[in-house]
Amino acid sequence: MDSFLFQASVFLLAAVIAVPLAARLGLGSVLGYLLAGLVIGPGLGLVVDTADIQHYAEFGVVMMLFLIGLELEPRALWDMRHRLIGLGGLQITLTTCAILAGSMALGLAWQTALAVGLALALSSTAIVLQTLNEKKLTQTNGGRSAFSVLLTQDIAVIPMLVIFPLLSVAVFVSPAQFLNKVDGHADEAHHASLSLVEGLPGWGAALVTLGVIAAIILAGVYGARPLFRYIHAARLPEMFTAVALLIVIGIAFLMMLVGLSPALGTFLAGVVLANSEFRHELESDVEPFKGLLLGLFFITVGAGIDIDALFAEPLTIMGMALAVILIKGAVLYGLGRSFGLRKRGLWLFTLGLAQAGEFGFVLISFGRQQNVFTDVLGDRLLLVIAMTMLITPLLFLLFDYLNKGFSKVVEDTTADTIDEEGPVIIAGIGRFGQIVNRLVRSAGHRTVVLDHDIKTIQLMRRFGVKGFFGDPTRPELMHAAGIETARVLVAALDDSKANTKLVAYARRIRPDLHIVARARDRTHVYALYQAGANDIVREMFDSSLRAGRYVLENVGMTEFEAAIAEETFYHHDRKTIQELAELWDPSVPQAENAAYVARSKELERELEAELYTALTARGKQDAA
Repeated sequence: MDSFLFQASVFLLAAVIAVPLAARLGLGSVLGYLLAGLVIGPGLGLVVDTADIQHYAEFGVVMMLFLIGLELEPRALWDMRHRLIGLGGLQITLTTCAILAGSMALGLAWQTALAVGLALALSSTAIVLQTLNEKKLTQTNGGRSAFSVLLTQDIAVIPMLVIFPLLSVAVFVSPAQFLNKVDGHADEAHHASLSLVEGLPGWGAALVTLGVIAAIILAGVYGARPLFRYIHAARLPEMFTAVALLIVIGIAFLMMLVGLSPALGTFLAGVVLANSEFRHELESDVEPFKGLLLGLFFITVGAGIDIDALFAEPLTIMGMALAVILIKGAVLYGLGRSFGLRKRGLWLFTLGLAQAGEFGFVLISFGRQQNVFTDVLGDRLLLVIAMTMLITPLLFLLFDYLNKGFSKVVEDTTADTIDEEGPVIIAGIGRFGQIVNRLVRSAGHRTVVLDHDIKTIQLMRRFGVKGFFGDPTRPELMHAAGIETARVLVAALDDSKANTKLVAYARRIRPDLHIVARARDRTHVYALYQAGANDIVREMFDSSLRAGRYVLENVGMTEFEAAIAEETFYHHDRKTIQELAELWDPSVPQAENAAYVARSKELERELEAELYTALTARGKQDAA
């Protein structure tokens, strides 16, 4: 117990110190966890054996894929089929062939070289998805392409584990001997007695596997809602957490029993539950465990790096690690261009997946048991995989540097073909644009809706609202939407800078166009005013003003007096905005703009006087 508490304290202390420091330096949390592991493992020797801890930490990857599945509807997964089969399948095949050729050139037998290629073709699901989430790049075109490849790789681990026993250079294994040997985990001998497919013929194992997958899908479709309603009736929040963990751990265990990837199984369960009304509850319950276990996983990777072996042959290990990154990067770059990725998305796809991954550890360990690799080669490959994972955060930093040279606003995704025009163009169909669109269409006027968030467009289509996917700040899309003939443009993009850019462009090409713009705050109002918007609506202003009126009604004012105060404030604020917009200078902080500050104080005093005058006049009218 003392040893366990000591190890737990060391891991948590290392994470608490290193991760916030790495985040403040702009290095990202993943690199912080890896460096923490390096310090407490090879550095200070506080952690010696990480194998047992890593088995638990790998559940962070399992939970992460479950959460990703919750964000994907089955239809969205079906839409990804071309990337899963084409992009993902080609990446594995071409990378394996390239590394196979390089390994054979170094003198390895073709069987061993093929095994090396298969193991190194896989990328790190944990590092890539965690970093994409942190940088909010998951929904970009490059991020979705990377996720498709990672999902294909997770699926490909299963046939790879079946193939590996055939590649043994020491002992020949016939197909009949190896069909029932692989259970999808390196510690097979430990759990062989629990396998549901052990001893079954190939067709029997396939039927059992399909039966388990079908049971998971049916339970998710028909059993999840009654279960969650039953738990909800207990009024015990901790029971939701218990059920969420039971779903993840139970499905992972079932997948291990039939020799499939636990991460793949929980991903499937997440997709099945994506339409459940309890989806958000599941996300909030699993998220804290996912974050902690993923962090623990990265720490164990850093702590498991054999510094002595690295120092014994540093040029060899680093050379092999860089060679893997360069080979995978070249394959990824070529495939990305072939599948239509450009600029930012292409570099994100290339640099993000160029490392080897955690499933490589499983394949290398399994390959050593099957006499595919010698102990020396296996240790060297494990070190190479760890070094590529350690370099990955630096590759994302390189992407950030390259990204500065690209347009900040828009995703480089192929946009929809716009085949409609209308008198009203609505750019941005979030919570603000939706209300505007519903009101205008309900009044009998046609609208053309544009948004660069594919999930939002797909959601609107399910409710019968036709929208077009694309970046509204791209001139060609605005022309296709009919900007030359439209009467009104509603600029309602979530990105403030993009919204201002759109207004400025529209005003430049159509001086007569009426522009209604959504503003995030007062400063954004000034920017939109200077860009040429006609009507500017602060997204929280009207609702806040109404809330203030309710407050006045409940502190002593009559409804009519509160309405007068609200109306007076509204007209004064509009006048204030117009005056202060003339004094606002984007190059000078507001607090340091002396003229702006002075006039703001004067206008605030004028507001108090106007309110007093308006309410006093009302009182005199009532008295008369």
